[in-house]
Amino acid sequence: MRAYDTIAAISTAVGESGVSIIKVSGDRSKEIVSKIFRIKNKTDFMEAAPWTIQYGHIIRPDGEIVDEVLVSFFQGPKSFTAEDVVEINCHGGRVATESVLNEVFHAGARPAEPGEFTKRAFLNGRIDLSQAEAVIDIIQAKTDLSMKAALEQSGGKLSAEIKEIRDSILNLLAFIEVTVDFPEEDLEFTTGQEVSEKLSGLLQKVGSLIRTSEEGKIIRDGLSIAIIGKPNVGKSSLMNALLKENRAIVTDIPGTTRDIIEEYLNIDGIPIKITDTAGIRETDDVVERIGVDRSKSKIDEADLIVFVLDSSRPLDREDIDIIEYIKDRKIVTLINKVDLEEKLKLDGYDLGETIQVSALNGYGLNELKDKIKQLFFHGQVEAKDYMVTNRRHKEALMRANEKMYAAKTAIDQGISLDLAAIDLNASWNYFGEITGDTLSEDLVDKIFSDFCIGK
Repeated sequence: MRAYDTIAAISTAVGESGVSIIKVSGDRSKEIVSKIFRIKNKTDFMEAAPWTIQYGHIIRPDGEIVDEVLVSFFQGPKSFTAEDVVEINCHGGRVATESVLNEVFHAGARPAEPGEFTKRAFLNGRIDLSQAEAVIDIIQAKTDLSMKAALEQSGGKLSAEIKEIRDSILNLLAFIEVTVDFPEEDLEFTTGQEVSEKLSGLLQKVGSLIRTSEEGKIIRDGLSIAIIGKPNVGKSSLMNALLKENRAIVTDIPGTTRDIIEEYLNIDGIPIKITDTAGIRETDDVVERIGVDRSKSKIDEADLIVFVLDSSRPLDREDIDIIEYIKDRKIVTLINKVDLEEKLKLDGYDLGETIQVSALNGYGLNELKDKIKQLFFHGQVEAKDYMVTNRRHKEALMRANEKMYAAKTAIDQGISLDLAAIDLNASWNYFGEITGDTLSEDLVDKIFSDFCIGK
């Protein structure tokens, strides 16, 4: 285990609360806290047994009491960072928490950098990089399903699968090396056949992992849906009906929504960022025109377009202009206000899946939710074992897959096993990027810089 400075940070959200937790990690954590912590029964904190809780006060050098606290000691390597860790439970609130933290700094700890506690757990070998990245996914999980997927990854299921693939590649490389060292024509041909067959199985396994990445990305990051249409077709009413609250202003005046409204919706565990856009039309109103431009930007970013038409109004130029703008996108078209007299004729336009709805009474909304599940999850939403949720992992898998395929192609074409081994070695390194075994220090630093301070 490496030796580092002793670091400290607030590990709970700063604000009014019953309790705040300050985490201290490093070889000197117990010594540093003992300088400022007085146990109620007058015993020395340096003598405190691991994994116990002590009650007392944080004090200043002049003896003034800062706060009443509970202090826990976790002895390395059986701690989150695999170092000695002390956690101080003090009263919540900005003043109380920061006062205690400042005394920890004065006693010899330094402020932790973003993600430094988790980074130390990785560098000290307690977890690998994919497990470390799952920590931030747990913190940022938006639904039970995304939480479950992150927990599976933090538990090492993906890591175990990657390790098994890397070990198989390493065995193939050793097999090839023995053949090259003892060059016999029959032996090289036999070895090539065996390696090619084993690579076929590995390629199937990696292909299955890559295929989970699209669903995995949605479970982790959420699905972006833009509700679009001309003014006054019921976009805001639809959003309110989906959210089951009056989030967007609804009036009979066209152009009421002039800016982007975004909220999260949970559909059977799928975190969905739903955007109510300004009605798209030509307008001389400067403010409304800015809203229209922002709406078009959201259309370009969205995973799915929900295009709303008014069943009680004929198709007009504004509708047709929008249809032209979104014609190559993934679309679900909602024919809203079906409770009114129908006047809309679609005239053969291709608008993707068409669903009749009434935002006023909720008719058709369950069909819309089912359609979203069918489009992105084949109707069944679940977190599978070994699901790839991280974009970095997907890119590494795709590069590794390309190198494995190149190695198999070279072998099948009778090209030297030496050249195939080069591609296999490259794929082994790409798989190692997922677990952090072959990743550069700069990239590791970048990954942990995205974490919050205190984790």
